[in-house]
This record gives sequence, structure tokens and C-alpha cells, in this order.
Amino acid sequence: MVLILGGARSGKSRYAVHLAEKWFGKPLYLATAEALDEEMAERIEIHKKARGTRWSCTEEPLDVAGVLRKLPAAHDGVLLDCVILWLSNVLIREGEDGFEQRRKELLSALRNVRYGVILVSNEVGMGIVPEAELGRKFRDLAGRLNQDLAGEADTVVLVTAGLPAMLKGEMPKRIAPLPRAGQARRLPRYKRGGVPTG
Repeated sequence: MVLILGGARSGKSRYAVHLAEKWFGKPLYLATAEALDEEMAERIEIHKKARGTRWSCTEEPLDVAGVLRKLPAAHDGVLLDCVILWLSNVLIREGEDGFEQRRKELLSALRNVRYGVILVSNEVGMGIVPEAELGRKFRDLAGRLNQDLAGEADTVVLVTAGLPAMLKGEMPKRIAPLPRAGQARRLPRYKRGGVPTG
């Protein structure tokens, strides 16, 4: 599991797509954005064209844990983009209590995935303190969520101005999917940072 953090227009999504295309033969793009206005619809179309036909895409604004638990057999890895937009979706529709339940479900799903996962998330705590109480609450929840995900991830990368900086672990050469139930094969042993040792 790789967590890629960065600010707006930092290049984090482009970097995540690059890694996914390097590691996964049949990647699934798990999008949390919704085309609620013309600008967002245009952005979504630009992203789809940039990814090309190799990708499949599932749009899910709320139940990302459900998608992660039931990855179609045709895929060998997932890129979830963007975690903080998902947080916003949940808070608007289900409130803070709803988010706490969804957060637990997401962390549980990530702990049990049997394939590679790349998460993209915004780093929102490096600017000024929001004036509105709701803005401060959102910033705090986003920061805690990023900490939770960083704790689970093998590798954490911060992208700034298109340049990746390693915060945790090492970048694996590839992410091999684990076998499905009933399949027996020797799995690589992983040392800290997610790099196969044999």
C-alpha cells in the first residue's frame, strides 16, 4: 500500500497514475469525484483521456471500502483518488458520525486487501488556519485521516511541484497481487518498506 500526499496541483495524481501503470497490468481507477458542475465534469473528462484505454474506472463518492472489498477479478491493483474529496463527500451527506463509521470501514478494508493499492490524498494542514469552524474541523479530520493511512501504508510519498519525496519506507519495484483463496504459491517475503527480499 502506497500513500501519495501533496497539495493542490502538486502533481500527486499524475505521479500516482505513473506508478500504477508501472506496477499493475490491469489497474482500476477508483474515483471519488462527482460531476456536480460543468467545471468538475470537464476535469473528469481530462483525467479520463489522460489515463487512456488501459484503465477501468469506478466512480464511488461514499462506499470506497465496499469497492476495495470486492475488486473484480479482471483487475490486479487499485488507485484511489482522492481520499480527501471522499472525506468531503461523506461529511456533507452523512456528517461527522457517518465519517467515523466510514473511516473504520476503510481502514479495515485496506488491512485486508489482497492486491496493490495506491492512495492519493491532499495535504491540507500546511496553510493558514481556516477562519470558519467548519473549515477547521475539516482540516483536523483530514489531518487525522492522513495519519491513519500513513500508519497503515508501507510507503508514503509527498509530492511537491511534481517532485516526489519519500517520507516512509522504500518504493517497491513492483506490487505483486496475493493469490486468491484456494491458490497456493510462494509469496515474497517483505521487509520494512514493502521491498521483496525473496
